[in-house]
Amino acid sequence: MIQRLQSVYLSLTTLLSLLFLNGSIINFIDKSGSVFKITFSWIVKETAGKGLEVVEKLIPLSIVIILIPLISLISIFFYRNRKIQLRLTLIVITSIIGFIILSGFYSMKVITGFGAEIVPGYKMVIPVLMLIFSFLAYRGIKKDDQLVKSYDRLR
Repeated sequence: MIQRLQSVYLSLTTLLSLLFLNGSIINFIDKSGSVFKITFSWIVKETAGKGLEVVEKLIPLSIVIILIPLISLISIFFYRNRKIQLRLTLIVITSIIGFIILSGFYSMKVITGFGAEIVPGYKMVIPVLMLIFSFLAYRGIKKDDQLVKSYDRLR
């Protein structure tokens, strides 16, 4: 199970996606000095004098953030059934693309609605890394499947 390289890639995808369960995903700052944060389940406005204020709940983003590590972890344990593992990995890749699209949508909503600017951070690169690792896992699973099929033809 772990000796397969695609299991390592799926494990890395799981570990990287767990980083989004706490803290902020993307930070913004507006001209008045207020900080907006897109977190696991809401958009929060942090003002110096007022503290934290919830601007909007993000239920679709929360669902996708929970699905990515869950499905990629489940996919690791289907190492004996490559067809199911391929489908689950495709679902993970689709979920990561959905996460990137939803993050972009909510970012544009904060930028246009509040006139804020993005503050660069390391968590902005993590979805791209997750997508790369998931794609490499898919490619490895597909290569294993083709190898097994070629051995079946030789028998």
